[in-house]
Amino acid sequence: MTLQLIPKPEEPASKPAADRAYVRLAAQIQALVAQGEFEAGKRLPAERALAERFDVSRTSLREAIIALELQGVVEVRGGSGIYVCEPKPGIARLPAAQEAGAGPFELLRARCLIESEIAALAATTRNDADLDRIFEALTAMREQMMNKAANEEADRRFHLHIAQSTGNSVLLATVTSMWDQAQGPIWEKIEQHFHTQDLRQASQEDHQRIFSALVAGDAQAARQAMRGHLERVIGEFAQGWR
Repeated sequence: MTLQLIPKPEEPASKPAADRAYVRLAAQIQALVAQGEFEAGKRLPAERALAERFDVSRTSLREAIIALELQGVVEVRGGSGIYVCEPKPGIARLPAAQEAGAGPFELLRARCLIESEIAALAATTRNDADLDRIFEALTAMREQMMNKAANEEADRRFHLHIAQSTGNSVLLATVTSMWDQAQGPIWEKIEQHFHTQDLRQASQEDHQRIFSALVAGDAQAARQAMRGHLERVIGEFAQGWR
């Protein structure tokens, strides 16, 4: 009897990178610039109008604008608007969707979902040594309020120590990975436009509420405090351009 080899089923086509919508949107806007619909030296339509035209959220539009700014296609002028730049030879192409990293707002929303539940779990699993580590990071954040880089490093430790206190290495690896992704040119630009000392101060108060909930062992309060903190960050990044 001859054995018939059953052909291996084809791998399903990968899901379109909806999370890379800002890259495709940037390419659409760049194409309109190339076609002359958006003229060099002129201001782009208002964000609301562009978001309605392309049927996207304001946050996706902002990510696309920042991607175009990095390519030298547009210039963001705080308080004035977004202007089309004069064409320049040799401008690097926009990355393909599959090559692009996670958009800042996509990553922040993932953190909001995941880290809120991690904080709730940590409130029931943390021990005194965990609280000491978290408090050290919280103190360093306050002491380094005027030093953005040192403040951000302490911020990172604060969140990683919370994940570590769950005793779950997968959760710690997940939070570490999300923080590692929050870097690169597009992150630098979005921070340049929206990160302020006022945001760092508000974040300090948020972190204090998270820590207090962990000390109290209150899972619901820890969940709410972490969610409120990350929603505040998302909200600040959706404010006016600087």
